[in-house]
Amino acid sequence: MEKIKVLIADDQELILESLHIVLSMEPDLEIVGLARNGEEALKGCEQFLPDIVLMDINMPVVDGVAATALIKEQMPATKIIMLTSYKEVEYVLAALSHGAEGYLLKALHPRDLAAGIRVVQAGGTLISQEMASKMIQTINNAAPAKSNEFGLTAREMEVLHKLASGLRNQDIAESLYLSEGTVKNYISTIYSKLNVKGRREAARKARDSGMLDHS
Repeated sequence: MEKIKVLIADDQELILESLHIVLSMEPDLEIVGLARNGEEALKGCEQFLPDIVLMDINMPVVDGVAATALIKEQMPATKIIMLTSYKEVEYVLAALSHGAEGYLLKALHPRDLAAGIRVVQAGGTLISQEMASKMIQTINNAAPAKSNEFGLTAREMEVLHKLASGLRNQDIAESLYLSEGTVKNYISTIYSKLNVKGRREAARKARDSGMLDHS
């Protein structure tokens, strides 16, 4: 029987080791690598060519969503399951948009986790009913609002709100579970769409046009 090669990425040592131990007990699974951040996950994928990556979302250096995008770009055949303790739909949507095959909560029983890995390996996807409902709701709520006349995406609006309330890039990155580089990219896109040169001007323009009224 050919084993399913699994790489686990999580910045919490305890979770990493626990998953390693419980999944190693499954006769059809082989843990080929452990990574503590998204960068290590990418290197591990290049080195071990796993079938499946269990990818935590909130990790240092490169977060799980950004790592998913990089891995899928370079190794599209590698299947990725987002493994997280966050139920927020935003991260799931971001990861799925980059090609992740599914999403499981860390609180799952190891047996269910192993079953999820087999489903994805067989070509299936993993999204809970609750998450599917939230996704539909999010898509339905994504109708353009009057406040978004500059064509900002929902994520750019979030970054703009944080920026206008005086948060530094690092704080914005932490509160939205993004890397600092990703936040910088969002901010430069926001400046370009608003046609402004700095934070103060961006915040002023957003307030003047009513985009921050409800914050």
